Formats: sequence, C-alpha cells, structure tokens
Amino acid sequence: MTTPATRSLSVARVLAVLVALATMFGALLADFVIPAGAAQHLRNDAWPPHAKFHDAQYIVLSILLGVVALTLLVQRGGGSRSRVWTACAILATPWLGLLGAILFPGAAVHDPEFDNVSIIGLHPQVLLAVILLTILLVAVLFTARTGPGELT
Repeated sequence: MTTPATRSLSVARVLAVLVALATMFGALLADFVIPAGAAQHLRNDAWPPHAKFHDAQYIVLSILLGVVALTLLVQRGGGSRSRVWTACAILATPWLGLLGAILFPGAAVHDPEFDNVSIIGLHPQVLLAVILLTILLVAVLFTARTGPGELT
C-alpha cells in the first residue's frame, strides 16, 4: 500500500535520479563533446595543459559523484530518507563547487574571447547549477514530509 510518506520519498528519489544523470553527463557533454562548449574548454588551444587537466578532473569527479549517488538511489532500500539525503548532498557538491569557484580572485565563468549567452542575466552553467540545486532542495523537502520514525 502506498502512503503519502512513500509517495513523497518516491518523488524525491526521482528528482535526485534526474539530477544524478545531469551531473554524470553534463560536464562531459558541455566541456568535451558538444563542439561549442568543447571549443571553450578541453578543445581550446589557448588553454594550457594544466587548465585542461583541472577541467578533465572536474568532468571525472562529476561522473564519479553522479555514479555514487545513483547507486545509492537505485539499489534496494534506495528510497529511504537517509539515502535520498546522502545522494542529494553528494550531488550538490559539484554544483556548489561551480558556484563557489566564482568567488576566487581572477576566476571567471567564461573566457572573454567567447561571446557567451546569458539567460535571465546568468551564464548557462550558473543557471543550471541554481536549477539543479533547487531540485535537490525540493527533493530533500519532500523527504522531510515523512515522519521522524518513518522510512529512515
């Protein structure tokens, strides 16, 4: 029998799985596969090898964090509140890191030689980070709808 608590956890789990997939494939596609993004990142001849190394590191890290979170969510018991919360915390890590990187001196969301679009005043990477972090917050709030003793 489905209860409101199990429905809330199911919604939270689905939301977290969607963010896990975006986390696993987003940086790889944007920085290496899709030509317009790759030209600004790993396929940018102006970037020194060490900069490319750190972008590749971010891509691999995002894939690994997505895989770990997805494993927590899809294996037996993956719908428990504690697993959803843990998966959401793991998935928030690269997106919070992206936002935090903006605060470092001399750092920029994009290189000045590229004409980057802005969506509602935000760089697309920043907007995506805000959207995915919001989805994770909603997932966590859905799990909070379960009682303290339920489905932990």
